[in-house]
Amino acid sequence: MIKLLAVDMDGTCLNSKSRMSEATVEALISAAESGITVVPTTGRNLTCLPHRIKNEMFYRYAITSNGAGVVDLRENKRLFDLHIPCNTATALLDECVGKGLATAAHINEDYYVQGKAFTLVGKILYGKDADYSICVKNISEHLKINKSSVEELQFYFVHPKSKERINRILANYPDLSYAFGSIYVEVFAKGTSKGIALSELARILGIEKNEIACIGDGENDMSMFDASGTKFAMGNAVGILKEKADYILPTNNDDGVAYAINNYILNNR
Repeated sequence: MIKLLAVDMDGTCLNSKSRMSEATVEALISAAESGITVVPTTGRNLTCLPHRIKNEMFYRYAITSNGAGVVDLRENKRLFDLHIPCNTATALLDECVGKGLATAAHINEDYYVQGKAFTLVGKILYGKDADYSICVKNISEHLKINKSSVEELQFYFVHPKSKERINRILANYPDLSYAFGSIYVEVFAKGTSKGIALSELARILGIEKNEIACIGDGENDMSMFDASGTKFAMGNAVGILKEKADYILPTNNDDGVAYAINNYILNNR
């Protein structure tokens, strides 16, 4: 029996326009009402969780920044943290200057964006979900002043050679992990993953691996698959995720999450 459902947000619950359908929201609520602990498990930071679920009461826990944090929202308490040290983050940021990369960072649960132009692009693409983003002129300088550790760094590819350049730079940072997407790379502390955070939350809640199900679409969901007994890949998922999945669902534009919950998870209860 499934007791915990870890579900990715972008590319999974959210469609290609970064919107969450009513069918998906209703299915997530139904899963929670059946007694399943539903956990948004996302690369997003806490303040940028999709606005469509922010006022819903179907989830208590959230795994954020690709596993850098696990939060108990009811108790307003951090259950798990794994951050990039300030000096490592600033060194990487400084090395990436002039490499054709747009930069963002998760700092103290907030989303920081470097530069007004990139901030505007984010608001256009993500709508209300970007309302809580904080625009700063230079993220590295902000960190140096505030001495903050970092949950996650994001580098978006602006130049055709941006991906190649950041890949070479990251090879010199053995204490960092990273996951490439089609338009950006997410960078976090070594050992950070959705899977490790999910396993830690399950341990806290006394839930076994075979009682965990997960739904995802991207490379950063691989570790979540390793930590789960039942694995669902979206129809739009990367190939390697589909190979590891127990079930392949319709795409994020066709309410694949709702399909999984209504046709597999709730039926099995």
